[in-house]
Amino acid sequence: MALLPENFSFSRKVLPVIAVIGLIIAAIFIWNGLPDRELSDPDQEPPRASGQLADSARVAGAGLVEPSSELVDIGTALPGIITDLRVQAGDFVEKGQVLFTVDDRAIRSSLNESNAAIAEARASIGEAQTARRTARKQLDLYRQVEDSAAVSRAEVIQAEGEASAATSRLKLAQSRLAAAQARAATARTELGRLTVRAPMAGEILAVNIRPGEFVSTQGGNSAPFIRMGETRPLYIRIDIDEADINRVDMGAQATVSPRGAASEQVQASFVRAEPLVVPKTSLTNSASERVDVRVLQVLYQLPDTDGLFRVGQQVDAFIPAKQGSTNKGAGE
Repeated sequence: MALLPENFSFSRKVLPVIAVIGLIIAAIFIWNGLPDRELSDPDQEPPRASGQLADSARVAGAGLVEPSSELVDIGTALPGIITDLRVQAGDFVEKGQVLFTVDDRAIRSSLNESNAAIAEARASIGEAQTARRTARKQLDLYRQVEDSAAVSRAEVIQAEGEASAATSRLKLAQSRLAAAQARAATARTELGRLTVRAPMAGEILAVNIRPGEFVSTQGGNSAPFIRMGETRPLYIRIDIDEADINRVDMGAQATVSPRGAASEQVQASFVRAEPLVVPKTSLTNSASERVDVRVLQVLYQLPDTDGLFRVGQQVDAFIPAKQGSTNKGAGE
């Protein structure tokens, strides 16, 4: 203790120095740990309109690629087990081409029973016709006899009864034949319904069934068994904000590009505008997108682009605006 002055105070002279040194060291650590906030250009800029498109009045919208026939969901009229599936996704089919078949053994048995009943009814008709002819001939013979003593009245009445009974049996057999033929026609119709055919020419877009699976008549939210549509040509359905409807130059071509490929631009031809304004359902997931709006759906036909667009793909579209309008993008 002789090395320190007698009036030396550790708390008043040493601790403040240590505290200052600690603050300096902490400031250095904090400074070195700060993130790099230097501004730099982004690696990828969002797509922007360029050239003539950027300088012209336009209305921007988002849309979906769809078949020109719209999507057609294929189901089955009768439940059963799939015995044969003849298409796969990507196939092009003609109208009336078989898509898949359902087990038809029960219906074929019913048809065989109906055919047997038809044969039986026809045999009964032949027997009744023969009996009626015989009875009528016998009755005619009795009536031609002038001597009342030769033929009794009872024999005449019996012959008349046999002729009438034969006629009744003939009518009954004919009725049974008609009923059997109706059952056979019903069975043949059911057989036809167990073979599901393409209602139109088009492309198979999705197949959600396999041979051996049990299928029932579609209902609720079940996925369609087969989804198809006419993809030659393709259409795009563009949603136009109801606030921009009067700004759109209906009938003009639209500039369309796939989502994420703004440099791939094609000119789509106007087809029609749907007459009903509906709530917006096709969303782009943009942070600035408004979803509480109603939209007008406008359809355009895409040119042949050799696989650039596919059904269900999202696209960005720019439609020329009427003269005097300003540019506006979708979701603004």
